[in-house]
Amino acid sequence: MNAATPEAAIRVRGIRKSYKALEVLRGVDFEVERGRIFALLGSNGAGKTTVIRILSSLLKADGGSAAVNGFDVATQAAEVRQSISLTGQFAAVDEILSGRENLVLVAKLRHVKDPGAIADALLARFSLTEAGARKAATYSGGMRRRLDIAMSLIGSPDVIFLDEPTTGLDPEARIEVWETVKNLAAHGTTVLLTTQTLDEAEHLADRIAILHQGRIIVNGTLAELKALLPAAKVEYVEKQPTLEDVFLALVGDTGANQKDER
Repeated sequence: MNAATPEAAIRVRGIRKSYKALEVLRGVDFEVERGRIFALLGSNGAGKTTVIRILSSLLKADGGSAAVNGFDVATQAAEVRQSISLTGQFAAVDEILSGRENLVLVAKLRHVKDPGAIADALLARFSLTEAGARKAATYSGGMRRRLDIAMSLIGSPDVIFLDEPTTGLDPEARIEVWETVKNLAAHGTTVLLTTQTLDEAEHLADRIAILHQGRIIVNGTLAELKALLPAAKVEYVEKQPTLEDVFLALVGDTGANQKDER
């Protein structure tokens, strides 16, 4: 396929994926503009992780097409991998090493020049300089996640995928990660994050797409999504719908969902 248009860092068209008899994705379409934060919101089992795996060239789609940073994920997988970074649901740091040693190790593996300088710059950027010499095992959840994201930025990827980045974090750590994600976009990085946390999408995303039963059922800004429901009046005071109201109205009571496919 042709390269994506300059404003589209990610373009997905009709992506389908099944696991034996289970149809997980049934024709998914969306685009992400460069330098934006795009949230893919959905319940457990909605197919969010499958989308991320396809876009990062770790999984082959059964149908449809997708391009990341102008490269086709099916035919130009090597180029896709060079221009992206993927951070999974749990921080992938080596707890025996210090924070700085983790960064230096990744920098050496990616053959970047002056790994020590790269590590120091990232420690400063993510407010980890004072903790840089400590073993990662001593870090709080939020610090580990920030270190994990810092590691993923080595090599200056244009696009970063964050798969449920605040899973298992306490409220304070979640806020730390949210600030980190906002700073990524402020520096020009395109961010696609998956989440089932409604306030996370509400606080972070420029655009939000709700993935339900294998399809994108709505895609828009927070204001556009809220406009789908009429404002409720309580004691003559107009109450705007929350993202949670929109989500539940569109997908209904999902009940006991299966875990995200891995």
